[in-house]
Amino acid sequence: MSAHPLTSVIEAVLLAAGRPLSVSQILELFDEGQRPPAGDVQAALADLSRSLEGRGVELREVASGWRVQIRAQYADVVSRLWQERPSRYSRALLETMALIAYRQPITRSEIEDIRGVSVSSTIMRTLQERNWIRVVGHREVPGHPELLGTTREFLDYFGLKSLDDLPTLAELQDLDDIKEQLELPRVPEADTEGATAPVRGVAAASTPLLAEEEAAVDDEDAEADEDPPVAPTLVAGPPDSQGR
Repeated sequence: MSAHPLTSVIEAVLLAAGRPLSVSQILELFDEGQRPPAGDVQAALADLSRSLEGRGVELREVASGWRVQIRAQYADVVSRLWQERPSRYSRALLETMALIAYRQPITRSEIEDIRGVSVSSTIMRTLQERNWIRVVGHREVPGHPELLGTTREFLDYFGLKSLDDLPTLAELQDLDDIKEQLELPRVPEADTEGATAPVRGVAAASTPLLAEEEAAVDDEDAEADEDPPVAPTLVAGPPDSQGR
């Protein structure tokens, strides 16, 4: 039995929300005369986290707030509830995303210098459509190239509260380690750079929200998949009005 009277209410709210909620957003759901102190909400969240220990779902704080999600060890089984093919990303896209995450702010040309190949517009468009990257400024050099950084949506997708939660570079040996740390499967060594590998989120939702991501490659003329860019949600709850 929950020790805090708000625990059950907050559990219901987070399950129904379908997205992370901050403490302030939770407080806005109460009538002004019945609105509890922020400290009581924090205490109820801590109580909810304890009550979910040992269960199939967990309470996780990410960049946008708090959410109830399926534990990572059960994601593969739960994902079989839906018939959509798993999202797929190319090694080139994952390398580009990792460089932006770890070396931000960084320009596109700097990414190309590090990787030794051009970054296709398909990859950049996919990352922007995902809202995983954003322009954070411009380099003070001729041409004023855009400086790229990650977004809150990027942190939410990978279950991170802040960039400090990324594994340190000292803990990583190469991109394969980065993908493992971020719950992305390894690409077999026999694959070429343009090959794709399935991606899974750290948890699956109670409803299928998305289909298959286009498989971007480092070839400007390569055709992307016709399916819209999508990704598995991490929140246990129904989709919002925008289908996310």
